[in-house]
Amino acid sequence: MHDNSLLLKLLVYNFACGLSGLETLDNQNRRGKKLPGQCFFFGQRSMFFFKLGYTAGTMSSIMEDLDLSIAQFSVFGSLLTFGGMIGAIFSAKSADVFGRKMTLWLAEGFCITGWLAIALAENIIWLDLGRFFVGIGVGLISYVIPVYIAEITPKNVRGTFTFSNQLLQNCGLATVYYLGNFMSWRTIALIGIIPCLIQFFGLFFIPESPRWLAREGGDEECKVVLQKLRGKQADVMKETREIMICVDATADVSMGSLFEKKYTRQLTIGVGLMLLQQLSGSAGISYYAGSIFELAGFPSRTGMTVLSMVVVPKAILGLILVERWGRRPLLMVSALGLCLSCIFLALSFGLKGVPGFVNFTPTMAFIGVLTFNMMFAAGLGALPWIIMSEIFPMDMKAVAGSLVAITNWFTGWIVSYCFNFMLIWSQSGTFSIFAMISGLTIIFAWCLVPETRGLSLEEIQLPHANILS
Repeated sequence: MHDNSLLLKLLVYNFACGLSGLETLDNQNRRGKKLPGQCFFFGQRSMFFFKLGYTAGTMSSIMEDLDLSIAQFSVFGSLLTFGGMIGAIFSAKSADVFGRKMTLWLAEGFCITGWLAIALAENIIWLDLGRFFVGIGVGLISYVIPVYIAEITPKNVRGTFTFSNQLLQNCGLATVYYLGNFMSWRTIALIGIIPCLIQFFGLFFIPESPRWLAREGGDEECKVVLQKLRGKQADVMKETREIMICVDATADVSMGSLFEKKYTRQLTIGVGLMLLQQLSGSAGISYYAGSIFELAGFPSRTGMTVLSMVVVPKAILGLILVERWGRRPLLMVSALGLCLSCIFLALSFGLKGVPGFVNFTPTMAFIGVLTFNMMFAAGLGALPWIIMSEIFPMDMKAVAGSLVAITNWFTGWIVSYCFNFMLIWSQSGTFSIFAMISGLTIIFAWCLVPETRGLSLEEIQLPHANILS
């Protein structure tokens, strides 16, 4: 018998998370056999894409209502990632000390407070404060969610489960892209509170990570949770023993020991992928997609509506391919797509003033932005977080996870703040830089990123696995 009641509760929870750009679920068959009660999970970065896309369609109305300059709005847009960086500093430690669920509750509190401040803001101070609070909540969750998913799912579908966060994150992105066409920015902010509340109460029905319970000495609780996740008829003794052996063999490490030679490759992969993800321009293009359309002369409302329709199907494709192709090939294909779309954008703006090509600029820019968002959703958006959650051993997840998450948020803050000024400097030059960085991502993935498909978290760390050596 499957744990249908648990599944139903988590499906409802995950749907709400998807609307806010956070969570993810999947209901997948295990090579012909139904997965038991763990056919659910929630994805990373609470409501990240709802908040990321929030500025895409509301920029002009916010600037007009509160009389903001480009510099002030750039600060507002970048405060999400700055707050995310602050939240990331404490995310891993909080998850280790208080548990995954308690950290998620804390994050939801920050998100609800932040959305309220934005919705009720009458000046730039409250607007920025709300954005900062939302960022802290997102930053706390950015580490916890992929780690939690990796810790509760079986190895043969772990990538699909973890990637599913990208699917419902893009549901959130699509929702805010669409709503921005006809709703005020205050109304959209209030809508963001609703799924936060559903998530907050939904956490009461979600089990704690069995690996965290084992780490805290709850051997029996670990077994009970695994039984609930795998189904009443499943034999979880072997998996429980593997977890206990792995936990017993680990010890807490300091930030200093993280830089020892034996951790060099994991750290290089984790930090490198986060840097390349953000430096590819993902934050800037997602934040200011509407502005890019306007600069190119393409109708912003039409562009945002089409974007809202395509990002979800593309994420579904990534969900299917992550276990069929593997992490590494999908990462390289996604990076190639970003590279080509940025080249297309650079050409579109480069030809903007050339006689005979002026009329091509709007369509080319639209295709470039559309392709970028689709290819990002299909791979690079989720894969760095999936790989991060898999390659670090239990004893270094806290310090390594914090460092990797901080790297991601700090780089995202720089890119999101500088993006508007880069467009003023040179539109073609901006996208040419992003194209080169996306090209470097392909080389980085080919040379360094291991394939972890089909391996348990414990197997990845075994010396004879040879994937991290």
